Amino acid sequence: MATKDPNVEGEEEEEVEEEFTVEKVVDVRVRGGRKEYLLKWKGYPDSENTWEPEANLDCPDLIAEYEKVRAEKKKKEQEKKRKSNGEVEPIKKKKKVAEEDDNKPRGFDRGLQPERIIGATDSSGELMFLMKWKDSDEADLVPARQANVKCPQIVIAFYEERLTWHTHNDNDDDDEKS
Repeated sequence: MATKDPNVEGEEEEEVEEEFTVEKVVDVRVRGGRKEYLLKWKGYPDSENTWEPEANLDCPDLIAEYEKVRAEKKKKEQEKKRKSNGEVEPIKKKKKVAEEDDNKPRGFDRGLQPERIIGATDSSGELMFLMKWKDSDEADLVPARQANVKCPQIVIAFYEERLTWHTHNDNDDDDEKS
């Protein structure tokens, strides 16, 4: 009867019992149609981080936390980008459409003829006109300085529509002097 070497048995048990614990999810990617997460392991340096398929993981809370933070960051970046471009998107647009719109030209870059100015706003210290375009249902915010050069008559018409005249009555002056 053969006897077992206790050292070998102990090593086998140690390998089976060793369990790695995920400290946090660092990144995500898709490889071969499968989602993989870059994991930071507890007790190990960042140089030991590994990419693991989502199917192999048992840390739904850490994945959910990572995805929540990632979604918030993406939303903030999109809002910052929109603000810096002076873009205004209709409220009822769906997210997929909004993403496609980010790549579309805006304002005078669309090559459309301006029809009229609907309104004006002071966006981040710069005067912007909400421009209605001929043969289009969409309107864009355009910098007033561009509109002043590219369609001065439309700018003048916008201001003329909003002018109010105060008449001066000579009789009123005489009454005030007495």
